[in-house]
Amino acid sequence: MGERQIAIGIDVGGSAIKAGAVDLESGRLVAERIQVDTPHPSTPAAVVEQIVDLVNRVSAGDAPNAPVGVTVPSVVIDGVSHTAANIDAGWIGFDAEAALEKALGRDVVVLNDADAAGLAEMRFGAGRGRNGVVLMLTLGTGVGSALFVDGKLVPNTELGHMEIRGMDAEKRSAAIARVRDNESWERWAADLDEHLTAIDRILWPSLIILGGGVSHEDEKFVPLLSIRPPIVPAGLENDAGIVGAAMAAAERTAPA
Repeated sequence: MGERQIAIGIDVGGSAIKAGAVDLESGRLVAERIQVDTPHPSTPAAVVEQIVDLVNRVSAGDAPNAPVGVTVPSVVIDGVSHTAANIDAGWIGFDAEAALEKALGRDVVVLNDADAAGLAEMRFGAGRGRNGVVLMLTLGTGVGSALFVDGKLVPNTELGHMEIRGMDAEKRSAAIARVRDNESWERWAADLDEHLTAIDRILWPSLIILGGGVSHEDEKFVPLLSIRPPIVPAGLENDAGIVGAAMAAAERTAPA
């Protein structure tokens, strides 16, 4: 029996950074994930330092030479972060991949956090085996999006920031909006439905996957939606970003 392939995933969020070593055959973490608070302010230097510490802790156990994938809440093109959603503005224009490779002395792949979660869901979760246009939305502090066509990612879609009623759609449809504005499930579902309907008019997805903590309460709001395509909750819960980051790292470093 061959040796299992392991990669490390680091998922950087506005409030926490999660890390783990991933068995790429099963999509499962090989040990309990590690989670620490995101530094405040979350400058690139402070976050890179925290990531180095987390990688060293994970490497010491199960993945001494494994490639590393890192998610950030940002548009990422060629390893450079171009936006800063719920993270310090210093990330705008920051070459995160180069900085992390220098700090860690090993191969690193950096990608958008929702894209990473979507990659994991398409291979191991709710999108497994689905062709056509599949959209994953992560409903949390904001709304992240990952778009797939016949299983291939269209990166950095940022559909949470499309404009509805003169503002970013996520201002009303993110999960935090319901709590922040003390809304009923019905009121929040109406705002989410408006956002999903606007997306559907443009992309016509065959399936929508909803992630984020609120997806565990899908019975409270999904039946209230009038959206055309079927909606399913994400399957990998809070490990999706870690798993997707590890997948991206492994694919970058795989032999041709």
